[in-house]
Amino acid sequence: MKTIAIIPARYASTRFPGKPLAVLCGKTVIQRVYSQVEKQLNDVCVATDDERIFNHVKSWGGNVIMTRNDHKSGTDRIEEAVEKLEEAGQVYDVIVNVQGDEPFIHPSQISALCDCFKDDRTQIATLGIRFGKNMENVSNPNSPKIVLDNKGFAMYFSRSVIPYCRNVDYSMWAESLDFVKHIGMYAYRRDILREITALPQSILEKSESLEQLRWLQNGYRIKVGETNLETIGIDTPDDLKKAEKFLMES
Repeated sequence: MKTIAIIPARYASTRFPGKPLAVLCGKTVIQRVYSQVEKQLNDVCVATDDERIFNHVKSWGGNVIMTRNDHKSGTDRIEEAVEKLEEAGQVYDVIVNVQGDEPFIHPSQISALCDCFKDDRTQIATLGIRFGKNMENVSNPNSPKIVLDNKGFAMYFSRSVIPYCRNVDYSMWAESLDFVKHIGMYAYRRDILREITALPQSILEKSESLEQLRWLQNGYRIKVGETNLETIGIDTPDDLKKAEKFLMES
């Protein structure tokens, strides 16, 4: 299968304006993301709506596509970028969605995503990691949980602690069951990406504020690859400082 990673990147951000161009130990955040992805995939492209980001990526020889500024999600921006690539004669079977604020994304995580498509039933792929035995981490609503079927496909995602452990003291749930944390990385078959970006928001998606529930509620199959690595995302200037400290100490 021919695979490309597309990195949606916008300049506007409520919590951290200009985040893709923030400098992290000598390189911008977006350049570090791009470099990490290149270790696993030959085809990588940034999709942006901002000329500053566009020109910056061009300055160090990266591939970049200018997109509209009215997209509601990174998934929609990726669809436009793929359409433009197809107009230029570049056709791909699988598209990997790499967040532009994940400078520590690991090549093995991208490999795990791509491996999901060895199963012909996979329409969308994402990643999960075992929480371990810390119930405080499991109960964090900012860490969505996944319930899987026996074939490794997602049955449901929730900010609540699922599944429910009946007849077990709540403090001991993490001791009695391997809860799975969702890692927000995705990959899509080309035709599926086109379809899901045309879907309206679903009731479940609005309720939990989890985009992937729109896809599940519409019957799409999401395969969950397993990773034992967590990445450090950058949402705020404080996160950038923590990332700098991590790089200098590693």
